[in-house]
Amino acid sequence: MEEMEEDALERIEDENHNCGAEGVRVSSPAQVCVDSDCSSDTFLNAMTAEEYRTVYWPKLERAIEHLLTQSPMEHISISYEQIYSHVYKCVCQQHSELLYNDLMWKITSHLEQVSSELQASPPEDLIENFNLALTQYTAALHCIVPVFIYMNKFYIETKLNRDLRDDLMKLFSDHVAEKHVSTLLPLLKKAHSMPFQVKPSTMASVVKGLYALRPDWVPLAPALFSRFIPQIDAPALESQLPYYAAQDKTLQMELSENGFSRGDQSRKRASEES
Repeated sequence: MEEMEEDALERIEDENHNCGAEGVRVSSPAQVCVDSDCSSDTFLNAMTAEEYRTVYWPKLERAIEHLLTQSPMEHISISYEQIYSHVYKCVCQQHSELLYNDLMWKITSHLEQVSSELQASPPEDLIENFNLALTQYTAALHCIVPVFIYMNKFYIETKLNRDLRDDLMKLFSDHVAEKHVSTLLPLLKKAHSMPFQVKPSTMASVVKGLYALRPDWVPLAPALFSRFIPQIDAPALESQLPYYAAQDKTLQMELSENGFSRGDQSRKRASEES
């Protein structure tokens, strides 16, 4: 247990930098007072389900809400040591199942709101807005997963045979991505056929994000995914070389029609001049 605790503390300290924590010193759970008036033996007192519901969960819920809604560039002051301490005590006091269910409910509710906001996005903004939602959620998980490490280790991995991060990414897939993928993919294919209509970094982020969430979406737009995911296509066959050449020619024509020049073809390569 002590070794597990030290590993957890090190991981949280590392993640504090990614979460924008300022000046947070992480202590051993037994050294962190859960309430301002706690004594040295309060940590060992039994926690009733009512106490969990009225005292501990509301504090955790507020912290989770902050993490889910802050932008990647914001720095919200949160006591990560206190969140970690609350989670640690809830797990030790046999409230892991309650805590897990509440965490999943809270994040599901948030993602349903995110999905509704995306539903209201104009089509021309959906790619960018989806990318922002996924980026913000992923950043939040960098903070949420480490502070729930005890629940993950001693409940999710042990009793459910799963992993917290995988469960939380599945929530995004089920409640956000799956509801919009049928609209997103045609928009992505259209944007890809018109270079720089959407920033290349945004295109890459969204396509790679969709692939990470659900690799089985690849058959819905194989050409699109193959542009951004290495080795996703089957090996090239010699018999298909004419087809690949025709595809390349078509792409070059599309680029030329959109004002992209191939450059000065009169200049020879250095190897040709030597």
